[in-house]
Amino acid sequence: MPVYLWEAVTRRGETKKGELEASDDGAVRVQLRRQGFKNITIKKKPKDLLENVQFLKPKVQEKDVVIFARQFATMINAGLPIVHSLELLAAEEENKTFKKVIAETKEDIEGGMTLTDSFKKHPKIFDDLFVNLVAAGEAGGILDIILNRLALYMEKAMKLKSKVKGAMTYPIATLVIAIGVVILLLYKVVPVFDDMFKSMGANLPAPTQLLLTMSQFVQNNFLYMVGGVVIIWLAFRQYYRTERGRLQIDSAILKAPVFGLLLKKVAVAKFSRTLSTMISSGVPILEGLEIVSKTAGNRVIENTLMNTRKSISEGKTIAEPLAQAEIFPSMVVSMIAVGENTGALDAMLAKIADFYDEEVDTAVEAMTSLLEPIMMVFLGGVVGGMLVALYLPIFSAAGAIQ
Repeated sequence: MPVYLWEAVTRRGETKKGELEASDDGAVRVQLRRQGFKNITIKKKPKDLLENVQFLKPKVQEKDVVIFARQFATMINAGLPIVHSLELLAAEEENKTFKKVIAETKEDIEGGMTLTDSFKKHPKIFDDLFVNLVAAGEAGGILDIILNRLALYMEKAMKLKSKVKGAMTYPIATLVIAIGVVILLLYKVVPVFDDMFKSMGANLPAPTQLLLTMSQFVQNNFLYMVGGVVIIWLAFRQYYRTERGRLQIDSAILKAPVFGLLLKKVAVAKFSRTLSTMISSGVPILEGLEIVSKTAGNRVIENTLMNTRKSISEGKTIAEPLAQAEIFPSMVVSMIAVGENTGALDAMLAKIADFYDEEVDTAVEAMTSLLEPIMMVFLGGVVGGMLVALYLPIFSAAGAIQ
């Protein structure tokens, strides 16, 4: 539907501006009059030529969905109809992509579609977890409670993700800087010394000769090196898309010396938090495990959870198959078993998630404090070693002169 720009005067005499999506300008005028506006001026909003260019559209971030869920829950709890709530949320939304999605959802509801079915049309914004919890909320008449739970869950998931990203950023950035500095020295700085050494005509120390050989190799094969890196990266991505490749790489990541333990803790926290939210919201456990496995982000963990789901369908408990997997610690399995026996599995999973959130905090701090000096020594050693190799012949020549 077209979008109309409007300007009107409130009952208090204040001038307000805005935009509304409607079938025609008459529908816009009716909506504004219902809200008490007068002296209404309406004009059709000109179309954006770049509107249909996908990569130029603003992406909907997780924080946008969190704010939407919280505001939507507040409006429903206050007694506002769903259609009116969506209309207000669309009017206030600044992200144009999300604004359009909310407006389409409102139209779907007006056309008789359920909120769940409307959200299913936008899987990139509302994932399986979101859709299934909303379905449970609609069926149980507790949509506002479910939306608040979703917002809380997504906020904690975002914090967990940001911690892991923060832990990964420093070593990767340091490594990239080190490689960039080495290539710059080999490509630009070392050739200057090479010309100087040739004019001296002296025998060069082994470290200096090795450095000059590396510099010549980089100068002669720089484009081939760049092309090789691109080809390796593309081949790696292609292999990771295969079932075997993803399983092998994800398994290697979990077994990595430092990052592997951190990622296992993150996986336990995410699994516990997600399954707890779904069970407490009334989603069946088999359906919940299937959704949790899809959001695991690691094929090894995904396979473990799907095997757990299969075992439960055969009459076993959750704890039994999890105990056979090496990913979940024995303490977690024991707590899950207690939760199953006492009928408080969702509460027990929430406690596990809180505990492992703190464990992730501790692990990130320990890893950061350990990696900082190691990366500084590495960077200093590489650059310092190259400079020493360059100045060795100069020191030797100075000694010979003395």
